[in-house]
Amino acid sequence: MADPDPSTTCPPPSSASISSPPTFCCACGAPTAALSSPPAWSDSSPPPVYRPIRAPAINAPSATASIVLSPVPQPLPVPPAEPPFRFEVPSKRISSPDDIRRFHASAAGRHFLGFIAALSHSVRGRKLSDPVPSPLPGTLSGLLSILQTLARWIDEIPPLPHTARYGNPAYRSWHARLSDEGRGLVLSLLPSDELHPAVDELLPYLLDSFGNAYRIDYGTGHETNFAAFLYCLARLGLIKEEDYPALVLRAFAAYLDLMRRLQTAYCLEPAGSHGVWGLDDYHFLPFIFGSAQLIDHKYMKPKSIHNQDILDNFSNEYMYLACVAFVKKVKKGVFAEHSPMLDDISGVPTWSKVNSGMLKMYKVEVLEKVPIMQHFLFGSLIKWE
Repeated sequence: MADPDPSTTCPPPSSASISSPPTFCCACGAPTAALSSPPAWSDSSPPPVYRPIRAPAINAPSATASIVLSPVPQPLPVPPAEPPFRFEVPSKRISSPDDIRRFHASAAGRHFLGFIAALSHSVRGRKLSDPVPSPLPGTLSGLLSILQTLARWIDEIPPLPHTARYGNPAYRSWHARLSDEGRGLVLSLLPSDELHPAVDELLPYLLDSFGNAYRIDYGTGHETNFAAFLYCLARLGLIKEEDYPALVLRAFAAYLDLMRRLQTAYCLEPAGSHGVWGLDDYHFLPFIFGSAQLIDHKYMKPKSIHNQDILDNFSNEYMYLACVAFVKKVKKGVFAEHSPMLDDISGVPTWSKVNSGMLKMYKVEVLEKVPIMQHFLFGSLIKWE
């Protein structure tokens, strides 16, 4: 068979091939044309700007190593306040990283974090509907009554017509009513004349537990102030260690329900949200308590949050599942994209590891952050030392 004509089967060599080694046609063996290199970019023709599909968030957590290497916070007993009491109006003291280190090195800082860990430990393996002592101790019953009153005010102060995404001004009326009647609400928790002066110290914690009236926002700093309010009641002996399960499963659960209503009714803006790199735009503590509830659960694992049937049927029993269900309700799109941190945590093998990681993360991402802790209050019950 005759060889094919090179002039018809292969492109002619070009001058560009002089600058690079020639290549040959696999059919006829004749030289092929070399592709010339693209021209260099110039000022008049710059390279195109490529935008990644999901650009990295500027709020992405940078303290991953600190979280991993830090010890797991352990439960500690609350030291009782001893008479004679010297109550005072609490004030802000934290303004720098040095102040943060000073707080965590103090007895007040260690015991406050130990109180959070103790609350978490008290609800291990417990559902929200599990029985608690009945009737409830007076302080817990009073707390529930206060939270029910605050929830009723939402019905009495409906949202105003509002076009902005966040910040319904009716919230300011709700908070103004809290400021007007807050003193009486706190006094209802103080059973003796000896403790009545504590109202001046306790009231600022309560007022700052439900958001900021000027900015119409709410975040983990306000949630931490509510925890501080509970800690102060424990220091006064009004909440005992044996009350902790009921405190979480009844009182804190009611507080969370109230906050969800406030957030949706008045469109509270997330304060200091990490965006996609946060657990929830508003809360942290229910992830700690909720993961503790699920420790050693026979069937539900961290990856179970991706099962919609489980969320639908069990979010009323477990705070962690309720929080995930709320996130899925208010955020649209692919879960792994709008909540990558929760998605990553779902790959952890056990709830015990999730819980210990949440406690460490709370210390690093909330209690060690100046923008959050600069609003934390110190008085005679939580001392600045």
